[in-house]
Amino acid sequence: MTYRILALLFTLFAFVAPSLAQDDPRELINALGEANFREAEQLIGQIAQTGDARVVPMLEAFAEGNLFVRKADGIVVTAKEEGRNLEAFDALTGESLGEGPKAAFTKIRVNNNLRRALRSALGGLTLLSPDRAVRLSAAQAVLQSPSPENLELVEAALAKETDAEVKTRMEQARAVSLLASDRSIDEKRAAIETVASLGGREAIGILMSASNSLDESLKPDLDTAIAQIESKLRLWDAAENVWYGISLGSVLLLAAIGLAITFGVMGVINMAHGEMVMIGAYSTFVVQQVIRTNYPGLFDWSLAIALPVAFLVTAVVGLVIERGVIRFLYGRPLETLLATWGVSLILQQSVRTIFGPTNQEVGNPSWMSGSFMLGGMTITWNRLWIVLFALTIFFALLALMKKSSFGLQMRAVTQNRRMASSMGIRTPWVDAFTFALGSGIAGIAGVALSQIDNVSPNLGQAYIIDSFMVVVFGGVGNLWGTLVGAMSLGILNKFLEPSVGAVLGKILVLVLIILFIQKRPRGLFALKGRAVEA
Repeated sequence: MTYRILALLFTLFAFVAPSLAQDDPRELINALGEANFREAEQLIGQIAQTGDARVVPMLEAFAEGNLFVRKADGIVVTAKEEGRNLEAFDALTGESLGEGPKAAFTKIRVNNNLRRALRSALGGLTLLSPDRAVRLSAAQAVLQSPSPENLELVEAALAKETDAEVKTRMEQARAVSLLASDRSIDEKRAAIETVASLGGREAIGILMSASNSLDESLKPDLDTAIAQIESKLRLWDAAENVWYGISLGSVLLLAAIGLAITFGVMGVINMAHGEMVMIGAYSTFVVQQVIRTNYPGLFDWSLAIALPVAFLVTAVVGLVIERGVIRFLYGRPLETLLATWGVSLILQQSVRTIFGPTNQEVGNPSWMSGSFMLGGMTITWNRLWIVLFALTIFFALLALMKKSSFGLQMRAVTQNRRMASSMGIRTPWVDAFTFALGSGIAGIAGVALSQIDNVSPNLGQAYIIDSFMVVVFGGVGNLWGTLVGAMSLGILNKFLEPSVGAVLGKILVLVLIILFIQKRPRGLFALKGRAVEA
């Protein structure tokens, strides 16, 4: 009787032992020491299938290249450098196994395929974490590195998940893993629809990579899903071009709006306008340097502080230029062009002498850093704030022109200078303060441009030609024309660039403006008045 019981126990052990060995990850871990890359990839999947959370640090160490084989006994350990030696740790428990010379260990190599397998395995093992952020990150890892070995783990985690966002991500991770598995055709068809709902080029890549292993009956579903994603991508690409065009248009609006005032009111071709933008950017740099040195806690407020500083500095510079040079050249546009070009060279060289010829670092406050997704578009915070800032400046200037006495005088001088003078308006001072206002707005534009462009002595030169194009296209002296012109040229540029390139795109825009001016010499929105129409 005793022998029969022993024989029965032995038989049971013979059947159970392999299962226990499969669930115990230690033997699988030690097998990594003699495995090639392909075998190691399979072993990683088997280690993950054990569901043992203790293997997570070992897999992380493997991914970082810190997994070694101890030559003395062939045991796989994690290790870190301690001078000329390595301190070994048990791969499962993390207990220290003492130090030894580096020659006593052999490093287990890792390649890109193994790293993908490790990311997938780590994702699967952390799907049941109590931390929501960890579960979300784990689902994302499985989504990016799908593996049929993780399918059961994902489904087990999905059954317990209550958070809506994490559950959606897990469903997507399950779908991409299912496509590589041997599940039924109906399940795979549903998985294709789930992957297609992801949208984007990543989903196309997943579907294309799965196409070779899918049944022929699923190819129509696959092609339909890819076609739908590509159609949506084309729409998002068009929307992205519009956004980039608005972003560029807001930059052109900031650079051109001050020029629209001076050119429209005074008829002065101010080639130094770009240098006003440059001075505004350097004012921002100086303000940030002072804050960094003395009041680092105020750095997030640096742009708010720089705005009035840049406006005042450039307004004063503009007032000096108008009173010292331009007021002697009214009525002689060619001479004002040459004179202001000379002033621009003086200002550039002065900045080079003070600050040096190299680019200066202007930091982004925390609220202007980073980006966010809007559908299929990535929108950076600094560009969004500049668009809002440009529109704010535009409407503030429009209110000044329409609601203030100075704006009324400015419009009167623009429309009929002689009549305005006969009515008691001091036109020379209107000219001076108009030029100072235009220069001050250019300085404010420099504050914004310092967040997206290099702050250097040549900063203004990149915008002066585009600014004149915006002003002429929109209508000289008309603010609404400047807004429409800036946005139109910005969007047109962004739609031309992908097909013809940035340089040829600018040339085509210039040619189109020349042709447009032949038909409408006064631009989109021409000013009205006896002097203007004369």
